[in-house]
Amino acid sequence: MRSMGWGLLMALILAIAAPAVAWAAAKPTDAVSKEAREKGMAAAPALISAGPISCQVADARLIGEGTDTATKAKETLYELACSNNLGFVVVKKADGVQAINCMQMNQADPKSGAPRCILPGNADPKASLKPYLAKASLDCDPDKARAIGQSPTKVFFEVSCPTKPGGYILITSQPMDPGQPAQATPCIMVPDSSNLGCTLTDRTAQLAVVDKLAAASGKPCVIKDGGRGFIAATQDGKFYYEEACQDGKGYVLVEAANGSFAQAIPCAEADGIAGGCKLTDSRVAKSEQNGLYTNLAKKAGYDCDVAGYAPLPGLQTMPNDEVVELKCGNRPDGAIAFFPASSGQPAAVYDCAHAEVFGYRCDLTKSDASFGLLTADLKKLGKVSCVVSEARGVGINAADKKGYIEVGCADGGQGYMLEYTVAPPSPITPATSIICSQASEIGNGCTLPGNRKKS
Repeated sequence: MRSMGWGLLMALILAIAAPAVAWAAAKPTDAVSKEAREKGMAAAPALISAGPISCQVADARLIGEGTDTATKAKETLYELACSNNLGFVVVKKADGVQAINCMQMNQADPKSGAPRCILPGNADPKASLKPYLAKASLDCDPDKARAIGQSPTKVFFEVSCPTKPGGYILITSQPMDPGQPAQATPCIMVPDSSNLGCTLTDRTAQLAVVDKLAAASGKPCVIKDGGRGFIAATQDGKFYYEEACQDGKGYVLVEAANGSFAQAIPCAEADGIAGGCKLTDSRVAKSEQNGLYTNLAKKAGYDCDVAGYAPLPGLQTMPNDEVVELKCGNRPDGAIAFFPASSGQPAAVYDCAHAEVFGYRCDLTKSDASFGLLTADLKKLGKVSCVVSEARGVGINAADKKGYIEVGCADGGQGYMLEYTVAPPSPITPATSIICSQASEIGNGCTLPGNRKKS
């Protein structure tokens, strides 16, 4: 499974730096004089041209003049309020301009001497993040927001959305431009220890989605303390969470791209999902599941002490069944088991050779371990000279529901097409045998290497 954008995100985390501005300006006041406003509005067009700064100027003021404490160069400071963007403090220098958004400026330590944005249009800078959130395909009217910092190409914010608990890291272009792409990364994906860690929401709020998904899953689970965790996100927009239950079991809960519940996967079957469950001991869960499958298989008439299993996709003809390949500890051959969703319905278990009628091939055990059963089928049909050495499932005829398996013989003689009566969950019953030379109309005829020339 491919995770979502971590390489890029971590590179951006490392790139964040504070604005390279040292301030020695006069202390600002909350009053904006007419003269300061006139000078600000007069200077605004040239500041924007020199930026580049995306700003449809609604208001502006001259803050004052200062000296860069590092270079001793003279600077002129302005505040811009924009109808299409966050406001900015703009520093005009001899070699150009630098713009820092008002949210970041207003979070600066007052002891630094950094000016604050005080124009009425900049009173609520978080409201100006809405166009960026929309660009990131996030429907959010933020109730809280903070500026985190910026890199040479990106600007970073944290936002809290009342209708979408958990919070997000919003990444915009640098210079900030609502017309450029933006990205919203859920806080749950960002480690608390990183310098992009979220502070407006805590991990409890970020993991509240686990309870919603757990309720929708219908799985019996009382989540234990500390039993909620984030596992991974994929590029198609799915999120994977873990719930660990008080009874020792656990599930991977899958959230679809639209936020709805998609799937619950037992931890015992989830090793392939970003390393599997971390809060649940999947070894215990697997042992319990082995015991459950052992009991179900034996109840269905198949003597198997289950030592391993693998979930498989279901059949359209039996859509509600759980299909599992079983590896047995007490016998060399394995099986494919169809366990119904309702405990009141009978299960069906077919050894690996006969299961090929349904299109299933075993991987946990070699299918030739059950070739003796196919040899026994031939003997029931009066074909006593053929010891099966290879086999191929042909499939089921849709018209009469007859199933077919092609077999090859160890003595080098011509093989057979075995016909079976198929009526799950009943055993597959051998009906007749057709020598390969006469079986050309069944599927594509006999195609096993040992039968191809002889037929």
